[in-house]
Amino acid sequence: MSDQSIEQSYQQALERYADFGVDTDAALKSLSSTSISLQCWQGDDVSGFETPDAELGGGGIAVTGNYPGKARTIDELRRDLAEAYSLIPGKHRLNLHSSYGDFGDRRIDRDQFAPEHFQTWVDWARENDLALDFNATLFSHAKADSGFTLASMDKGIRSFWIEHVKRCREIAAWMGEKLGNPCIHNLWIPDGAKDETVSRMKHREHLHSSLEEIYGVRHASEHLKDSVECKLFGIGSESFVVGSHEFYLLWALQKGVMVCLDMGHFHPTESVADKLSALLVFFDEILLHVSRGVRWDSDHVVTLNDELRALMLEITRARALNRVHIALDFFDASINRVGAWVIGTRATQKALLYALLEPTEKLRDMEAKGDLFGRLALMEEMKIMPLGAVWDYHCLTHGVPGASDWMRKIYDYEDRVLKARV
Repeated sequence: MSDQSIEQSYQQALERYADFGVDTDAALKSLSSTSISLQCWQGDDVSGFETPDAELGGGGIAVTGNYPGKARTIDELRRDLAEAYSLIPGKHRLNLHSSYGDFGDRRIDRDQFAPEHFQTWVDWARENDLALDFNATLFSHAKADSGFTLASMDKGIRSFWIEHVKRCREIAAWMGEKLGNPCIHNLWIPDGAKDETVSRMKHREHLHSSLEEIYGVRHASEHLKDSVECKLFGIGSESFVVGSHEFYLLWALQKGVMVCLDMGHFHPTESVADKLSALLVFFDEILLHVSRGVRWDSDHVVTLNDELRALMLEITRARALNRVHIALDFFDASINRVGAWVIGTRATQKALLYALLEPTEKLRDMEAKGDLFGRLALMEEMKIMPLGAVWDYHCLTHGVPGASDWMRKIYDYEDRVLKARV
């Protein structure tokens, strides 16, 4: 489609939305100012760069597929990320796991990680005008093989992981200071058991004690934002997860730490969108991990589905776009990995645009007047409004290809770059 056709279609869409009192220009301005944190682990199947033969393990994390072109080095991962960012409108972030440090030929254990191991990531982020987020890595390590880390019955194991998380928070604060943008450090642990567990209370007491020691170290809020991530169950922890929703919710509320809601970490009948407004009453900020679970927490590539639209609608209806941090958390090795990044990020942006184009105040007024028929009818009409025309215009104004053009660029990148890695 030509630029002229895109602009003409946008003008027609603008007029249609205006009939419902929606300002499309204002919606696009809000969308442009919203950053999404892309997950580094999509590019290399969560392997990281600690050792040449690093393998994913522990915590029930599994990656399916073996599509050609996986990033094998930091340079290859950065090149793939740059390609993905070039196809996504707006200015975004990178979510980095600590196992992706630049360790060179050295074997650095995780209780020895330091800012120096992430200097090249900070340099790269600065060169590419990106902000960084960070995560401690409490899986794929011999000291996580038992299934317990911060909640282990073994004091030596707990001490090792406490030191690791302390260092990761220090690194995250350093990243935030260096880049002049607060770094979100998110903590997820794999701790749990496959079958019935007698000592649940003891494990949770150990986790509470570990958290108290870790977060007893304070960092400047302008450099670091902390979050903790709950989970319902995982492979190998079907019967007991130490860091449950209730555990982290109460602890985070008490300590003034963000909670992270992962779209795949709850029962399929639970709505993360519904949880959002309940938590925003009590929390200043919330972190979201946007994923797509299929039957279980399977971290499929995000698509523009009902759950994602509902989540974004709840954010905008709660007027909380400046209080909710959006990060992606999926990994799919069955398709082109760079293409997966682009699909997932653009789907998230489209869902947010759909929410921003809702005539929320008109719907709120109908609801207040008891016009529930009108409310439902208008919601239905909005589903077939020309969202695509507004999205294409957004891509055009950001110099990013729309429609099938970006797909052709992915195919070209695969031919030029990814196939050479096989």
